[in-house]
Amino acid sequence: QVQLVESGGGLVQAGGSLRLSCAASGRTFSTSVMGWFRQAPGREREFVARIIWSGGSTRYGDSVKGRFTISRDNAKNTVYLQMNSLKLEDTAVYYCAASGVITTAQSLYNYWGQGTQVTVSS
Repeated sequence: QVQLVESGGGLVQAGGSLRLSCAASGRTFSTSVMGWFRQAPGREREFVARIIWSGGSTRYGDSVKGRFTISRDNAKNTVYLQMNSLKLEDTAVYYCAASGVITTAQSLYNYWGQGTQVTVSS
């Protein structure tokens, strides 16, 4: 089993920045990639970003490209999501997830955190 704990969510004004963290524990060696997903009220959960533990290759969803940056600290088993130039539409619950395969498909992520709320105000 892998346990994921997100932190760093909160309330921020539009145009501001926020950094989310996701600490992984347990059988982390069984995972190859970490991802961030988000779900806004009344909408389906969507892919935000993913990073490969080995090598650090990244991929982003179209709506966050150029504004969000995913990174990892292998020594701490922690993944970060730096969110800049936040928009009202970035308001959502953000989830950290882990997968044993390199993918952006949420159905292939086996482990999920509890989520952290990000609210962007005008």
